[in-house]
Amino acid sequence: MARRSVLFSPGDRPALMHKAPNSGADMVVFDLEDAVAPGRKAEARASVNDVLTDDAFDPDCEVCVRVNADPSTADLDLDGVLDGDPRIDSVMVPKAESAAGVRELDELVREHGYDLPVLAVCESAQGVLNAADIAATPAVDAVLFGAEDLSADIGATRTESGEEVSYARQHVVLAAGAADVDAIDTVFTDIEDTDRLADETAFANQLGYDGKMAIHPDQVSVINEAFTPDEADIEWAERVLAARDEAANDERGVFRVDNEMIDAPLIARAERIIDRYRSAESE
Repeated sequence: MARRSVLFSPGDRPALMHKAPNSGADMVVFDLEDAVAPGRKAEARASVNDVLTDDAFDPDCEVCVRVNADPSTADLDLDGVLDGDPRIDSVMVPKAESAAGVRELDELVREHGYDLPVLAVCESAQGVLNAADIAATPAVDAVLFGAEDLSADIGATRTESGEEVSYARQHVVLAAGAADVDAIDTVFTDIEDTDRLADETAFANQLGYDGKMAIHPDQVSVINEAFTPDEADIEWAERVLAARDEAANDERGVFRVDNEMIDAPLIARAERIIDRYRSAESE
């Protein structure tokens, strides 16, 4: 399942939630946390449940709900959202700071009669430092990096270059790689600057991220394109994998493609490119 683009939609805006899957996003996240004012939480839970239980709501993309970080509030979120037979694929926990906290959310989900993958957002100093343990928690299917909340937590000033969050950004993707779960990059807050969004997403791809969070439907196509292998990469990967199969018949561990010596790491890169291409094509 591709998670190139992860689009957030406010949980108290039913019309937007119904429209979100039409954006082309691989995942839509109905947000009960930051996007909803404290006084509107109960209304948002009811709105999310109404959308998820609507017979007409049957999107092709993955559907996730972001609950609140506080366990007691998350319990209320789950109680409201999971009533009936909702169309839901996963649950997101914000401000994840420990494996124990993620396990607590997973237990709450199970107490409500569901077994859902958990997506954990590492967006505080503690969360980033514990990203490896969080990513390795059995219920976790993806970790997300939140640069804005992290900057606020540590008192950093956000810059275009992103040097102030560079270490944390790489630390989270390493944690995801070690646990073999998806890594989703931080939001890009300037919804008008699609050129910089494209550059930011391409860089996230180079770092090893599998996708990027979006806060506006217009960002989705830019993100999807950046995380979809281009024709040249696909052709290279196909040549590498074809040569791999031929080399296996000859019992060769290293072989040559396009004047390049190919060994295990480059084979893994070729396999990753083809996997991403096939995942994108199946959406």
